[in-house]
Amino acid sequence: MLKKSCMKRAALILLLLATAGILSCGGTSEPQKRYELRGTIVSFDKDRREVVVSHGAIPDLMEAMTMPYTLKEPSAYDAMKAGDQITATLVVAGERTWLENPVIVHTESDPSSPQQASPSQPGEPQPGADVPDFTLTNQDGRQIKLSQYRGRALALTFIYTRCPLPDFCTLMSNNFAEIDRALEKDRALAARAHLLSVSVDPARDTPKVLRSYGAGHTGRYADEKFERWELATGDPAEVRRMASFFGLVYDEQGDQIVHSLRTAVVAP
Repeated sequence: MLKKSCMKRAALILLLLATAGILSCGGTSEPQKRYELRGTIVSFDKDRREVVVSHGAIPDLMEAMTMPYTLKEPSAYDAMKAGDQITATLVVAGERTWLENPVIVHTESDPSSPQQASPSQPGEPQPGADVPDFTLTNQDGRQIKLSQYRGRALALTFIYTRCPLPDFCTLMSNNFAEIDRALEKDRALAARAHLLSVSVDPARDTPKVLRSYGAGHTGRYADEKFERWELATGDPAEVRRMASFFGLVYDEQGDQIVHSLRTAVVAP
């Protein structure tokens, strides 16, 4: 059963640690790297300060793809429309990324040209909905089912290990690693909660890759037993079915995967 809050202590620690992870990114002391981004505006949301850009390859960072980015200048949203060209500076600072210094060039759309449909956003399950018993393979090559976690609060999120942006998969994994450390200190709570990261890249994220990635985040390396936090993937159709259930959108573009973010807590 999906719930917005499960056991009071579990929900509290998940909320506090996730918030701490977000707040810790708020400083400006992180080293910053800047890249030139050129592309086409696909869509934008002024309230969320987000613009989706289809852009070319960014050398030393990522392949050409379509991605959502944070753009802080509110006036830019009043000047843009879908289809406009944008040039901006992509800033990568610690666990944050954003666009700054945007230059927008208006383009006139040809009414006779076919319009490309936007990817549909799957619906999200409502609190209280039953979660299907998805089957996956974890970092040890062992088959797991969501039903085996009944009796514990299960926090799950979606990642892929090659994700290049620090405020997407890396941030999710850093937050889960922080929760894992807190659970290690509270055995009673650890017995009633579990963490699961699901890779949307089953072709490349083999059990061996997931084990190395997870152990690197916990810092235990060869000593990591994955007792509180597992990483898993599975048959591509099953992974997509699971992602769709939780409202996650993803699509492979070149050597990378464009995806949204979703984290859910499933009640005991």
